[in-house]
Amino acid sequence: MNIFADFTQHVREAVVSLGAEGVAVPEAALARIIVEAPRDASHGDLATNAAMVLAREAGLKPRDLAEKIAGRLGALGDVAKVDVAGPGFINLTLQAAVWPRVLKAAVLAGSDYGRAGIGGGTPVNIEYVSANPTGPMHVGHCRGAVFGDALANLLDAAGFAVTREYYINDAGAQVQVLGRSAYLRYREALGETITIPEGLYPGDYLKPVGEALKAKYGASLHNAPEEEWLPICRDAAIEAMMGEIRDDLAALNVRHAVFFSERSLQAPVDKVRAAIEELRAMGQIYEGVLERPKGADDDDWEEREQTLFRSTAFGDDVDRPLMKSDGSYTYFASDIAYHRDKAERGFLSQIDVWGADHGGYVKRMQAALRAISAGRASLDVKLVQLVRLFRNGEPVRMSKRSGDFVTLREMVEEVGRDAVRFMMLYRKNDATLDFDLAKVLEQSKDNPVFYVQYAHARGRSILRNAAAAMPDLPLDPETLAGAALARLDDTGETAIIQRLAQYPRLIEAAAQAHEPHRIAFYLYELASDFHSQWNRGKDSPHLRFIMENDPQMTSARLALVQGIVTVLRSGLAILGVEAVEEMR
Repeated sequence: MNIFADFTQHVREAVVSLGAEGVAVPEAALARIIVEAPRDASHGDLATNAAMVLAREAGLKPRDLAEKIAGRLGALGDVAKVDVAGPGFINLTLQAAVWPRVLKAAVLAGSDYGRAGIGGGTPVNIEYVSANPTGPMHVGHCRGAVFGDALANLLDAAGFAVTREYYINDAGAQVQVLGRSAYLRYREALGETITIPEGLYPGDYLKPVGEALKAKYGASLHNAPEEEWLPICRDAAIEAMMGEIRDDLAALNVRHAVFFSERSLQAPVDKVRAAIEELRAMGQIYEGVLERPKGADDDDWEEREQTLFRSTAFGDDVDRPLMKSDGSYTYFASDIAYHRDKAERGFLSQIDVWGADHGGYVKRMQAALRAISAGRASLDVKLVQLVRLFRNGEPVRMSKRSGDFVTLREMVEEVGRDAVRFMMLYRKNDATLDFDLAKVLEQSKDNPVFYVQYAHARGRSILRNAAAAMPDLPLDPETLAGAALARLDDTGETAIIQRLAQYPRLIEAAAQAHEPHRIAFYLYELASDFHSQWNRGKDSPHLRFIMENDPQMTSARLALVQGIVTVLRSGLAILGVEAVEEMR
């Protein structure tokens, strides 16, 4: 049961019915109607913007239209009161009988409560993490991994057909540097004393690669020419690093369905060339000279004719080069081919999760996909800001294993997967996140992951205690849903049910906005409501969840607990956090 969707339909029907009075609104405009909880609870249970967004088409002042719509809504049996506020907002107060029906629906739906169908099975490709296979994953990668994975879970809950993809950057200069770094470790494994020059990767994580190369090739690569040993060392290092990256992601419970190799864009078929020629046939490629960028140094700037994509025609700031001076492709050209490939695989809705330092790259990539798909495909880029790591308020920077950064694995091993995942999502993705390794282990209300997991554990404990104290009381969902739920008339109980009622709409809204952090915020609020009600029962025995002298009330309150537990478990699953049975 989604009361927000139900009342959105009621409002649409009310607007359509005004046609009998000569107030005609185009059907397409009805999609702009929103029904939501009012910001101020004293204004009622629901609020709609219908009159504000439809007044122009209706040819009426917003408040006049609001009065007409309100008159029809007031006739609905579930509506106790309708108010028109300000310039034309409509606030609804519902009959008390609505809330028991909401709770009954939540208990009966179980794990399906809140799941939505707005996606309609639409294929969506989410590409996230995609860290260069040149070393261990670090804390920055961790946030993008958690965000992308939670977003995939969220879209799945909203009815989209989600594919989780990792783009392996196994072409270009950085993997050549990786190969040379691995070769040094190979020479070290042979007994040679090495010095790692600036520009190569210094971390100890490549030592096992060197040992593996020694075991397989002996000393045969030592005096071989670079063109022989470099591809061997490069490929061995990439394979080892990708294995380690998969293991690191698994420690976070992040698993991709597709690992796409950048090299596959050029062999056996040159898909980059094909993408460029397709754009050229569309008239979107030309040979030209770019203006000198502002502030460019004369020694660094070379004025030359280049192969350029007309990205300004699609909203970018300047046209973008696709070929380097040596005839090789730019990264942008390869990225165009990659996103074209995704569109050809049926993904017209694409989401990329990037680090904040790639913000300047967004417009050109969106422009390129619009161009090469003839406007059929769309790309939403979610930028993930930096994570600043602390321990008891002091910055943490160094890692012995990686050489200069804290690895994802070190972080997970110190505080646990659940703490990492929840806290990475307890702030919007485009805001810098301060993560304190000590504070996330505190058992207090100030630690959100503890507070929410504790709420689930508390709910499960109440249900176990009820089974022990009142063994003849049925606790199956069907029986609890049939309890005397109308007796849940305490203000705290009603507030919790109203919070539960928001969950289906939250799933839809968060999925449409691509914002999984909304789930984390909501779970904290629900946990707070639940803990507060439990504490009230300590002081007021008549509010306790288990009342052995009143089985009817106990059943109703256990239904409420079951609803809370159901939603907490569902939301935590979206975040990828365990719904624990008890706290340890």
